Amino acid sequence: MKILITGGAGFIGSHVQDLYLKKGHEVVVVDNLVTGKETNLNPKAKFYLADIRDKVALEQIFDQEKGIEAVNHHAAHASVRESVEDPAYDAENNIVGSLNLAELAHKYKVKKFIFASTGGAIYGDTEMVPTSEKTQAFPESPYGVSKYAFEKYLGYYHLQKKLDFTALRYANVFGARQDPLGEAGVVAIFSKKIWSDEQPIINGDGKQTRDYVYVEDVAQANLLALEKESLNRAINIGTAIETDVNQLFKYLVEISGKEVKEEHSQAKPGEQQRSSLDCSEALALLGWKPKYILGQESGRKALKKTFEFFKN
Repeated sequence: MKILITGGAGFIGSHVQDLYLKKGHEVVVVDNLVTGKETNLNPKAKFYLADIRDKVALEQIFDQEKGIEAVNHHAAHASVRESVEDPAYDAENNIVGSLNLAELAHKYKVKKFIFASTGGAIYGDTEMVPTSEKTQAFPESPYGVSKYAFEKYLGYYHLQKKLDFTALRYANVFGARQDPLGEAGVVAIFSKKIWSDEQPIINGDGKQTRDYVYVEDVAQANLLALEKESLNRAINIGTAIETDVNQLFKYLVEISGKEVKEEHSQAKPGEQQRSSLDCSEALALLGWKPKYILGQESGRKALKKTFEFFKN
């Protein structure tokens, strides 16, 4: 199958790219390299330097690459804090840019559209943890709003234009190639600092929880979404396990073999306190479940592989 991956030079998209190629698919990558890296590109993939906000450039790619059968959409403005500071910029990327892609997918008769959405940022703090897809979405940031909005646009494209899609609501993804310098990815940030003998800082009391899902598991979910019938809905991709920041810090310090003190700073205003995703629907509908779980030996292996990436 010929697949176009947006954001394929990024953290998650590049792992999806590698797995698709490994399974024998033909891959075309579109990335503007604002956060993506050329070093993440697989030489077997065809690469176009382009921005999804540029519909003319996108259409030229669709026109040149005849026969694109599936679109895997990972390109996004992914900073929650920046989305709060500049909601319009977030919307230009995550809504307008995504609509450009959906329009072209319809025009060029793409059979399947896979969308990388978000779990925690869509649900917000909820009474039910782990949180299922039945929980009412209540995004508390422009980033969460934009991801949820495009899910709804995909529903429109399916109903009115027969574009089949699957939206994957990710928990907190970690693994090799994650950017350790931005706001996202506490595993990457802590790993880099611990290895570099810098002091990691835990926001607040460190009791805020997240659902950490390994990037190789996420790539597998994208493979199953490609191989299975389109769901035409959103499903959660996570582990249903809560891990607080203090415990995550201890896991990484243990793996490093170093002595690192636990240091805290003021809590970030408005930070979500608890998050984990009920992924029973992913098992029932895609046959997917995570192989790597924090708190188990499998999770330690995933954290160790991630730490070794930043070490090397």
